[in-house]
Amino acid sequence: MTTESPRWFKSSYSENGGACVEVAANLAEPRGVVPVRDSKNLRGPVLNVPAASFVSFVAGVKAGEFGAV
Repeated sequence: MTTESPRWFKSSYSENGGACVEVAANLAEPRGVVPVRDSKNLRGPVLNVPAASFVSFVAGVKAGEFGAV
């Protein structure tokens, strides 16, 4: 088990409107999850998405499978 802390970041495409999510991709390999949180609530809940599922989601977004973003 790794004790590495999440290194949170937002997309470079995020606007400063506050409706953003942050991810901690640094935990994908050591823990097998990609934590996701609301950037407005840094102490709020964190959703730990399985790394493979997150990769599939990002690929779907890039392929336009979810409509315009």
